[in-house]
Amino acid sequence: MKTKLFLLSVLFAFAGMVFAQDTQALEFEKRVHDFGTIQEVDGRVEAIFEFKNISNKPITLTNVRASCGCTTPNWPKEPIAPGKSSYITATYNPAGRPGNFNKSITIHYQKAGDEKASAIILNIKGSVVPKPQAN
Repeated sequence: MKTKLFLLSVLFAFAGMVFAQDTQALEFEKRVHDFGTIQEVDGRVEAIFEFKNISNKPITLTNVRASCGCTTPNWPKEPIAPGKSSYITATYNPAGRPGNFNKSITIHYQKAGDEKASAIILNIKGSVVPKPQAN
């Protein structure tokens, strides 16, 4: 009886691992980009988030949204085939935003043939040194 319970628990654990791997479809090289200290006078800065489709189906990024108007995302509109890589850019505008910042970019995506969409959150952060005040 103990052997049957053990085998059953191993089977459920394995099934859970397979399911968890199936839900992870995009593998990002990084999920956070730290700009460090940037100068407001230098203007916009850009982060690149490279990713790979590690699922067995094409994936379409259905929407990419930034948490504020100071960050502009750009993403591929065509489906990403299994095993292929692409990238998302996030451009941050520091104008009038001195001090620390931490912004999120939410990526909504869908596997071909699936009804359910999924999401991943990326972050950019840093600190903006204000431009010198004119006297």
